[in-house]
Amino acid sequence: MIYKDLIEEIDAYMERDPAVHSRLMVFVSYPGLHAVLWHRLAHWLWGGRLFILARLVGHFARWVTGIEIHPAATIGQRLVIDHGMGVVIGETAEIGDDVTLYHGVTLGGIAPSVDSQSQKQVKRHPTLADGSIVGSGAQVLGPVTVGRNARVGANAVVVKDVPDGVTVVGIPAKPADSAPGAGDSFAAYGTPTDVTPAREERAIAGLLDEVSALRRRVEELENEQAGRGVSTPPDAGEDADIAETDGPHR
Repeated sequence: MIYKDLIEEIDAYMERDPAVHSRLMVFVSYPGLHAVLWHRLAHWLWGGRLFILARLVGHFARWVTGIEIHPAATIGQRLVIDHGMGVVIGETAEIGDDVTLYHGVTLGGIAPSVDSQSQKQVKRHPTLADGSIVGSGAQVLGPVTVGRNARVGANAVVVKDVPDGVTVVGIPAKPADSAPGAGDSFAAYGTPTDVTPAREERAIAGLLDEVSALRRRVEELENEQAGRGVSTPPDAGEDADIAETDGPHR
């Protein structure tokens, strides 16, 4: 039966979205869930070689939810598409169990420079392993693999495989330093907030060192002036007052 795991699909939203108040709320108002349910039907029709009908179902789901999933894409259990608007999942994409996608994600296709007929015979879209997270606006392009419990940060562009448990950020996406075992825990938008990439940490530390050195130098100069008995010149306002008082006598 197509919808035998509906309760599990709903409970996945309750576990990963703190804004959820009830199963009924998810069932009636979450477009990500609706898109996946419509896709189950479209995928079943596609498998029965009812291609036009499958595409019509997918087109209707896109119109209703703002989420475009090709009927041929393979989707595992308990996929959560949070917010969802603008998500695109291509024909040969494969998504494992317990995966989370946010709005604006593209699982796009890149194929070798061959004719369109030959492209139909090759895998062109990404594979997301179990437990992976793809943050909002991220683009995962080509037949790359995002490993188990890996995270793709918001707005990253992934064009190479991501190993299991690794967090990648940036354009093109590169690994970000994270705490050991961080990939085992859920991270909203796939972006770590409790750690800072090593390069940024070094830059911040360097700036703080420079500020400390400048403060020490200012203190040394002030002490030198005080030792020479150099007084601080009066400000501009005081100069103006003196000029008025000592003006020409008539």
